[in-house]
Amino acid sequence: MTHVRRWLGLATAAVLLVSSAGCGDSGDDEASTSASSSATVKSYEKSVAGVVEASEAFLTTLDDDQKAEVQLELTEENAVAWSNLPCGSTCRPGIAFSDLDASQLAAAKSVLKTALGAETDSGYARVEQLLLADDYLADAQSSSSSSSGGPGSSGGPGSSGGPGFSGGPGFSGGPGGGMSGGPGSSGGPGGDSSGGGYGSGLYYLAFLGAPSVTGTWQLNFGGHHLAIHMTYKSGKVIGASPFFVGVEPTSWTDAGTTHAPLADMKKALLAMTGSLSAAELKKAKLSQTFTDVLVGPQKDGQFPETKQGLAVSSLTDAQKKLVLAAIEPWVAGADDATATSLLATYEEELDKTYIGWSGTTALEAHADYVRIDGPSVWVEFVCQDGVVIQNQIHYHTVYRDHTRDYGGEFSFS
Repeated sequence: MTHVRRWLGLATAAVLLVSSAGCGDSGDDEASTSASSSATVKSYEKSVAGVVEASEAFLTTLDDDQKAEVQLELTEENAVAWSNLPCGSTCRPGIAFSDLDASQLAAAKSVLKTALGAETDSGYARVEQLLLADDYLADAQSSSSSSSGGPGSSGGPGSSGGPGFSGGPGFSGGPGGGMSGGPGSSGGPGGDSSGGGYGSGLYYLAFLGAPSVTGTWQLNFGGHHLAIHMTYKSGKVIGASPFFVGVEPTSWTDAGTTHAPLADMKKALLAMTGSLSAAELKKAKLSQTFTDVLVGPQKDGQFPETKQGLAVSSLTDAQKKLVLAAIEPWVAGADDATATSLLATYEEELDKTYIGWSGTTALEAHADYVRIDGPSVWVEFVCQDGVVIQNQIHYHTVYRDHTRDYGGEFSFS
């Protein structure tokens, strides 16, 4: 993404700021480093304060009943209640976009733009593309249903050939969930029941804990093929995962514009695996077959006990840069400062990171799969047969952090 395309320089600079202290640099260099570090911290704190300000502004647009849907307690039950399925409010907390009027919707989107970045190719730009994809699915489902009954929306194949994820637990603190993919309200974005649970109106925004620059809280946003968790503590971002993102179809054209929301993710992974020799590819190949992400919804903390595949430590410096570049599109879903900090951490841990693949590395057929697993970072990308558009594949991906999921606020065994 544009706002962190200079990931290598930024991450390296962040590492240098830490490592240069006490190394005998001149006073001028120390002053320059200190000033640069101070400016970065101030910018970082300002961005978090902006998220809080936008969140509070959104809350002022809501009535008491709506606030009760949005403002929930920061509990494990609420935090882990997310899914990749088109299951509406039955599997995730918050208020639906379809239940907001125009001014409320604008305020809600302002929260996301502030938290994720509003620039071209920012985190919010990807969200916009995924909302368009779900409207496309709603139209396709409606057309198919009206002509021939159409396929169901059961979520597609599961991680080992079984049924799709079941949506997981409910959430506490708010009103009970309604019918899966309930009807859209008049005047709101798409997502009525004729779309089979798909549509941009069926995305939900919640604050777990009160937005604050002093307390601990989480921005929770998601719907079909999207789950965002940004966790804040004492005015800092302490977690930008889990981040689930998928898309069906993988690309489409609307009014002369072609959309391919996850093309950059696929391209980065192809560059990484494409740099491997035949011997390296053999070492990286995993013995299992994957038809969905392994550590998806309701799989918190269930990482493999032993790292599998090819050790990044065995790769050349150029190949290592491609591994870090392959991580970047997922991390870039957060704000600039958070993305830079996380990438610096993942760069430091590259020699303890492993990459693996299954199926084929082309990422063009059902069960094609690529994984990056480090001491902290976890990225998966898998191809599945289409659910609504059944003559095509679609993508599921997830970004997690072994220690920073949900800001590290919960322990999963």
